[in-house]
Amino acid sequence: MHKLFRILFLSLFCFSTAFSQEEETKKTDKETDSLKTTLRNNGVIMQDSLLKKKKVHNPLAPSKAAFYSAVMPGLGQIYNKRYWKLPIVYGVIGGSIYAYTWNNDQYQRFRTAFKRRQAGFTDDEFFDINGDNAPTDPPDLDQLDLENQQERFQRDRDLWLVISIAMYALNIVDANVDAHLKQFSIDDDLGFDFEPYFNLNPVTNDPNYGMALTIKF
Repeated sequence: MHKLFRILFLSLFCFSTAFSQEEETKKTDKETDSLKTTLRNNGVIMQDSLLKKKKVHNPLAPSKAAFYSAVMPGLGQIYNKRYWKLPIVYGVIGGSIYAYTWNNDQYQRFRTAFKRRQAGFTDDEFFDINGDNAPTDPPDLDQLDLENQQERFQRDRDLWLVISIAMYALNIVDANVDAHLKQFSIDDDLGFDFEPYFNLNPVTNDPNYGMALTIKF
């Protein structure tokens, strides 16, 4: 009789212990879920290095952007998805080329007139600009004027040629640097941050809460 009572008592004790541990586990799981929900609602992000995906950068992207801009100005900006830069690129390069072309045309006009004047001809467009000079009147622009204007437009033409080349090179540099900056990491992983942590005491099985200072490089 005592033996049977002891068996029943031990069985009841084991069942109670198991039931208590199960209840404690459920309680702990509920507290953990409640903590995660609270942290999520308060805007705190639980970081998991195994699940968090890092953005993969393409090391060849800057070279590709520079190559595309070298082939065709503005194409590297399109590759970088900086579409708002296209009007600037085409405006600057196009304006420089237009200024070079206009100064070159003016230079050729005065050069042609100067060479014909040296050859003894008086039929150039600058001899009688308005067409109202008498046969004995001097030319509106003499050889010295033609030479000065020729040299002036030559200097301006050469200057705009240098500017055009510089703008073309700047277009390549901009595409390359922009592609580099797009891959520069500015996320929240840099620097240091305070993060909440949660674990269970291995002895008492009680939940422990706290804050951890994480320093990342």
